Amino acid sequence: MTNTLINGGNVNKAAVIKKNVSKALIYAVLIIYAIIIIFPFSVVILTSVKTWKEASSSLVFHFFPRQGFSFEGYLKVFEYKANPDMALPSLIQGFINTILYVLPTTLIGLMVGSMSAYCFAKYKFRGSNIMYSILIGTMMIPGAIMMVPSFSMYDTLGWLDTPLPLIIPGLFSSAACVFFMRQFFTGIPDSILEAAKLDGLGLVGIFIKMMLPLSVPALIAQGLLGFIGGYNDYLGPLIYLESGSKQTLQIALRSVASTYEGQHPNAVMAATIIALLPTLIIYFIAQDFFIEGIAASAIKG
Repeated sequence: MTNTLINGGNVNKAAVIKKNVSKALIYAVLIIYAIIIIFPFSVVILTSVKTWKEASSSLVFHFFPRQGFSFEGYLKVFEYKANPDMALPSLIQGFINTILYVLPTTLIGLMVGSMSAYCFAKYKFRGSNIMYSILIGTMMIPGAIMMVPSFSMYDTLGWLDTPLPLIIPGLFSSAACVFFMRQFFTGIPDSILEAAKLDGLGLVGIFIKMMLPLSVPALIAQGLLGFIGGYNDYLGPLIYLESGSKQTLQIALRSVASTYEGQHPNAVMAATIIALLPTLIIYFIAQDFFIEGIAASAIKG
């Protein structure tokens, strides 16, 4: 009896030690990974508040500013204009253009994608499975393949050097949005829809009064992904926009970097921080909804 208790205690102690070691290894890996991610970001932040002389010195690198904190890089960024005729600094004009191009596209595209996903998830009609398969199949096509045909089409329509190529396609949502929202809608019980039909709600009424309120976390998650994707888009504006007053934030950021890269690295880093701040703020405000929406869609799908 005594030997049994001793052996049982040893087994429990070994299990506890094994669990603690595993937990310690996991935390160690996470800490190393966090350092790898945070260190370059810290260099960007600290370089942005250095003087131009210290930031551009290639002799000795100091992590922290030795000559005190300086915001001359930020001032230089807000003074920069790619074209002297521009009314606003390039970075501010680029940010305004980005919001004007991306925000309506994200909101309308999210609504269109949600309606499509609702129909695919809850209403069976002739050819629905084939249509859905074709839609999902388009996700397998690399974007580079469609670049030349898209450019030719927009050139024929006279849309070059206008924001229309960046806005109009997004208004019809994306296959990824439809797939994501369909996964969420599939998990909503059909009994809720039947009860709504008995109350006299039609197809549109059920979608607006029942499905949309239930899918707020998924809508926020998909809206965040769509907005950040449009906000960070570089290739589209680079191809279709030529006028400096119409360019987006990412193109303005490239212009700042190419101008100040050699002489004022602090200004380049300051521009990077300014461009990054809006997405960080949005994510920190909506991160709970984002995580909840992703988790709910994964479970319900």
